Amino acid sequence: MLALSAEGILPKVDYAIFADTGWEPEAVYIHLDRLEREIAKPAGIPILRVSAGNIRDDALNPEKRFASMPLYVLNQDGRPGMTRRQCTGEYKVKPIKKAIRDLLGYPYPTRIPRDVWVEQWIGISTDEFHRAKDADVKYMHNRHPLITDMNWSRSDCTRYLSSIGLAETPKSSCLGCPFHGNAQWRHIRDTSPREWEDVVAFDAAIRAGNARATATGNPLLGQAFLHRSRVPLDQAPVDHVTAAEWASLQTELADGPDAQELERGVADGCSPWSCRGSDPEPTQDAFGLAS
Repeated sequence: MLALSAEGILPKVDYAIFADTGWEPEAVYIHLDRLEREIAKPAGIPILRVSAGNIRDDALNPEKRFASMPLYVLNQDGRPGMTRRQCTGEYKVKPIKKAIRDLLGYPYPTRIPRDVWVEQWIGISTDEFHRAKDADVKYMHNRHPLITDMNWSRSDCTRYLSSIGLAETPKSSCLGCPFHGNAQWRHIRDTSPREWEDVVAFDAAIRAGNARATATGNPLLGQAFLHRSRVPLDQAPVDHVTAAEWASLQTELADGPDAQELERGVADGCSPWSCRGSDPEPTQDAFGLAS
């Protein structure tokens, strides 16, 4: 959407916003810098980087209130479970809403008049039209240009990115997101040993749940894991090709320009307004505001 706006294919937006959890893959930060340098700045579109802190550090800090990640749990009786997912709302949605309020000149808790609002663009393509929802606050009006203006699927987006030299656009999601599929875990392990070492260490560190809960006398009654198999990440069956992954590789996309992204497990992960790991919560980290 940023490139389409910069080119004039879509109207020029006032801002693009990136919600930084502090634990993105290095490739995402490198790509964001390139977008800002080569596309946003020449077009006069500021990219605002907002953050509520470093999600990795917060999870391991016993003095920090932590919005829980959706960790896979093995209960004491052997039954599987899962911790609540609060991270998307706390580390992505809230910082974005705060930035929008500040831009409007009505920082929280100032009441925003009914006739003051922004049009917020969300990058949901036609493949996921069911995730296109209205905003939950009156000062934000959601628009989904990839659907309403372009009628583009994910493959259309990928072809466009390839045509402007951005074929290697990486997936934005926390390094240690439990919603990663095996393909994405393999990609981290096989392409970035340092980041793999980081997520393996984090997985071991959260075995008893987040540090704050333990410190306040509310330890997890069981064991927590990043991988859905509920075994330590460095022992998890990440080389197993799941049925969903195999099915996706049989589609026409597998022979197209985004085959590499499919292999990385692009369908897994989290985005501010439509976390793909679950249906209830309302895609891209960058979106435009045109009030």
